[in-house]
Amino acid sequence: MNQWGPELAVILGLVEGLTEFLPVSSTGHLILIGHALSFTGAIAASVEVSIQLGSILAVVAYERRKIIQLLSQAGKEQAILWEMLKARGGWSTLQRSAEAHRHLWFLIGLTVAFFPAALVGFLTHRWIESFLFTPKTVATSLIVGGFVILAVEARRSPARVTQLEHVGVRSAFWVGVAQCVSLIPGMSRSGSTIVGGLLAGLDRKVATEYSFFLALPTMIAATAYKIVASQSLFSNQDYLALGLGLVVSFAVAWAVIAAFLTFVQRHTLRVFAYYRLALGAVVLMVFH
Repeated sequence: MNQWGPELAVILGLVEGLTEFLPVSSTGHLILIGHALSFTGAIAASVEVSIQLGSILAVVAYERRKIIQLLSQAGKEQAILWEMLKARGGWSTLQRSAEAHRHLWFLIGLTVAFFPAALVGFLTHRWIESFLFTPKTVATSLIVGGFVILAVEARRSPARVTQLEHVGVRSAFWVGVAQCVSLIPGMSRSGSTIVGGLLAGLDRKVATEYSFFLALPTMIAATAYKIVASQSLFSNQDYLALGLGLVVSFAVAWAVIAAFLTFVQRHTLRVFAYYRLALGAVVLMVFH
């Protein structure tokens, strides 16, 4: 199977939905599946990014109430902050606002977290797709990331942030820096941001949910750019197949999001680290 079409779209949509929000690298799995099915080249690289849109829409649907509340409260808090700044501007006013206006500063932090990977990705994405979209890169990254997860879980300090809206700008920045690592196929956007969150003092559930929210601007920007940039590669039938893949990834990702949030409240991430180590070792042996 080396032609892009409905059957391959369903397979890739299923893989994307299952792996996008787990710390195992959806892009890495899509690359491995693509090589196994002889689906490689420019159109494959475009599909492997574009199909992520289905999963990100699943986050929007799953977190819709919280997103609406965040935007609504942030709008009100922004108006209050503006009045505070007009009355008495300065650094102390911003500090008081950061404590009092949690929803507004959560969104500001999310914006801050978005920019490091967006900038690095914009500058390096062509080089990454040309040289790093390979099974050996994925395998190596899976193994390295697996050891990182084990190390963080073994030596992690007690969490300081136990509520999502209490994630501050400083913590958000470090999560954003950690997300840059996920540009390497196999490292995992979810894994990098969750680990970054744990190191920044977030508890496991908050780090996981923050990873979901950070995925919104990051993946919407990446997939929108890739879909527009790939117009010359896709025919109308190709877009229909991509649409089918998006639907499949949306449905599967919705179920995975709910299950994963429940899982991380009771368990560590070690099982995913062991999976990464095992899969990476197998891939290295196969492609040696």
